[in-house]
Amino acid sequence: MAHDYRPPDTPLDVLHQDHEIVLVDKPAGLLSVPGRGDHLSDCLLTRVQAAFPTALLVHRLDMDTSGLMVFALSPHAQRHLNRQFEARSVRKTYIARVHGEGLEKTGTIDLPLIVDWPNRPLQMVCHDTGKPSQTDWRVLKSGGGETRVRLTPRTGRTHQLRVHARAIGHPILGDPFYASGPAREYPRLMLHAETLRFNHPDSGKGVKYTAKPEF
Repeated sequence: MAHDYRPPDTPLDVLHQDHEIVLVDKPAGLLSVPGRGDHLSDCLLTRVQAAFPTALLVHRLDMDTSGLMVFALSPHAQRHLNRQFEARSVRKTYIARVHGEGLEKTGTIDLPLIVDWPNRPLQMVCHDTGKPSQTDWRVLKSGGGETRVRLTPRTGRTHQLRVHARAIGHPILGDPFYASGPAREYPRLMLHAETLRFNHPDSGKGVKYTAKPEF
């Protein structure tokens, strides 16, 4: 990535803002946070902070994944949201286009994951030392050799959706790490963070935000 990081030159897409939080739609190909080195300094966090100087990080998306991210605008909001993410009370859904057809209408992938140390940052399924990882899926439509699914992670492991999709024989289209052959030959990873549900840091009431995918 050090040599081919080409972040998209697109304007910041703000979907909601108030005195405690701001929600933005991250484009595919943009880091959530800075990498090591000046060439990896451009990221969503710095772009958000340029518009909202008090913005604080709460969670991340993979560089290749597009979609909804929430940033805190105060230390109080950051603590409040961090507790919800740590308690897994934040509900997230993703839209993905995966290779192949024939998936059951709904199902759950329950496969433990761990880092593939010789091939970092790749992750892998390991029943001996992997951490428990669960992903629910629902088929939205299928045809033309692919399937559109809504993915709901119950856990938040690195690359969880991507590894789980490949493990059941339906890698996410355009995945540079986990897809191969024709399934890999797409202009981007076909994975998008669609919704976030959490309790607002100010009112404590449940809120839901949505960002529709481009694909």
